[in-house]
Amino acid sequence: MRLTRLSVAAVLALPLAVTPASAGPGPRPQPITVAGVLPAPARVSPSPERFILTPATTIAAEPAAVPMAEQLAAALRPATGFRLPVSEGGAISLRFDNAITGEGYRLTVHPDRVELRAGTPHGLFNGVQTLRQLLPTAIESDTVQQAEWTIPGGEIEDTPRFAYRSAMLDLARHFHTPDEVKRYIDQISRFKINYLHLHLTDDQGWRIQIDSWPRLTAVSGAPGTGVRGLGGGFLTKSDYRDLVAYAAERYVTIVPEVDMPGHVNAAQVAYPELTCDGVAPKPRIDIRVGYSSLCAGKEVTYRFAEDVIRELAVMTPGPYLHIGGDEAHSTPHADYLRFQERVLPLVQKYGKITIGWQEIAAANPGNAIIQYWNHEAEMPETAGKVIMSPANRAYLDMQYDLLTPGGLHWAGTTEVDDAYSWDPGDLLPAVPEGRVLGVEAPLWSETLRDLDDIEFLAFPRLVAIAEIGWSARSDWDSFRTRLGAHGPRWTRQKVRFYSSPQIPWLRESAAR
Repeated sequence: MRLTRLSVAAVLALPLAVTPASAGPGPRPQPITVAGVLPAPARVSPSPERFILTPATTIAAEPAAVPMAEQLAAALRPATGFRLPVSEGGAISLRFDNAITGEGYRLTVHPDRVELRAGTPHGLFNGVQTLRQLLPTAIESDTVQQAEWTIPGGEIEDTPRFAYRSAMLDLARHFHTPDEVKRYIDQISRFKINYLHLHLTDDQGWRIQIDSWPRLTAVSGAPGTGVRGLGGGFLTKSDYRDLVAYAAERYVTIVPEVDMPGHVNAAQVAYPELTCDGVAPKPRIDIRVGYSSLCAGKEVTYRFAEDVIRELAVMTPGPYLHIGGDEAHSTPHADYLRFQERVLPLVQKYGKITIGWQEIAAANPGNAIIQYWNHEAEMPETAGKVIMSPANRAYLDMQYDLLTPGGLHWAGTTEVDDAYSWDPGDLLPAVPEGRVLGVEAPLWSETLRDLDDIEFLAFPRLVAIAEIGWSARSDWDSFRTRLGAHGPRWTRQKVRFYSSPQIPWLRESAAR
């Protein structure tokens, strides 16, 4: 979890409050156009025409598109107060078009109609997120507003650059409740993030129910676990399945992670037989890493690993299961390779595709997906796909600058332009773009306590990662303009975001 250059005392001294910086003057936002969407669409053709939503507007959808049409109507009703019934005919229409593939969509706005076309329900969902951004900011209100509900004219044809666009939440260092996770899912899905990686276990806590090893949560998910002893709690299997279903409705796939063979102190507190000497270690509430390890020479280690993988696989409909593998500093290299040789096949045995941090590449993991995080370490050769999440660009728990509250800075400080100004396709010479599965923005929770903390560190930088994952082109000046115009929407949604001095309009919005 990457804390090699920050003392425990320094982290514990960090403030927990997350008040945005004071606002300064800035230019007024430009009128909303089809060119103002986040992330940037593949092709945009603006038009001076506009469509006006009225109390008489209806939404048309063919039978398979009705669920998405209902989602759109439900999103627009609170602020407009309009009924927006879904029927076979209407001025706003959602239809399927087999010529459009994958997550792509085409949105066309005329004065008398709005047409959204996609080849899949996921594509329709993406188009709906774009359509919502084209309406006035007041549409984000949860009470009826007096506004002219105009949608700017033109056409958008859109498709993603990378298939995998992910955010990550660390529930192990501090447990975030299902409601907090759902709120985060709501926010990230608005920017076409399609995976949520949940880091469920670490030295400080175990946050997922495993029936065959019940003490994992009874002991290491109890109150008093987590950094500073403030992060107790865990997901029951029912909680987890509910989150998976909630995310799926928003076309976000959950990727669970159980970190092994390091980062296992919480498991060993609950089950001392998982240590080499059979002696339970002390619970840890600090943020050090690299001191714990499963015992590669004991068969109970592999029974434990298989039980956990099996139970996680059963309740995870998505294709991926993350087995960690990072910072196993106290695991001898030969034991590390021995462990991976036994454990990597277990993921495939239970029907899932393995993801692991970049260290697992040393174990010749075949077609396992490697997640690149350590920008200071050489990326080992690997045959599989790679997820790009370099810590000095994509880690959302890095401070914006040394004066911002919360977060860490062991990988440096990361302003919005740092998060945006890199290309996943040419970051690593040994990994050509064709082997890049996508990008991820991890958010580790050593200094997090609640939803405000999550939002402050995630936004606006998560949108930068979303755009470089979705959009085939990048333009900082365009991005900062579009991002600044989004600030009032976050204010309406009561999102606690960082008012970056790089984005003047965000500072205006935070002041309101």
